[in-house]
Amino acid sequence: MATVRTFSLILACLSFIAVIGGAVYEHAAMVPVWTKAIPASLTMFQGEYAIAPAVFWRAIHPVTMLLFVAALALNWKTARRFYIVFPIAGYALVLAITFVYFVPELLELTQTAYAPTIAAALTARGRTWEFYSLLRLAFLFVLAITLLFGLSKSAENRA
Repeated sequence: MATVRTFSLILACLSFIAVIGGAVYEHAAMVPVWTKAIPASLTMFQGEYAIAPAVFWRAIHPVTMLLFVAALALNWKTARRFYIVFPIAGYALVLAITFVYFVPELLELTQTAYAPTIAAALTARGRTWEFYSLLRLAFLFVLAITLLFGLSKSAENRA
């Protein structure tokens, strides 16, 4: 049973790291481009060949949460519990904030009609979004480190 517990936690870790990898990629390759000069810099999100990062995010979040819950259930009576509870609670909080603030603001900004000009107010909002998103990403790193520390704890049931 300890092997099943460990495997479930490994899968949760891998999925959570995929979430973080997607966020790091977006912040390294995409966010600096689209926030540079809104609305002129939004072409990647518009037109017939627009990118669709939502496809990835809509798939990865439910899978990750499901794997978190499975790992928590299987490791509930072990020394790993805190190392799973804290990240799952933090991730749930991040998802709630994401759906309340980050997604609506992102959609409003990126669906602004293209214009070859720069709107200073929109660009400032984009940079504010980026700043808060980087804070969110840093928090996800803390959660991931905590989760990974759980792998170093015993998978045996506590007496």
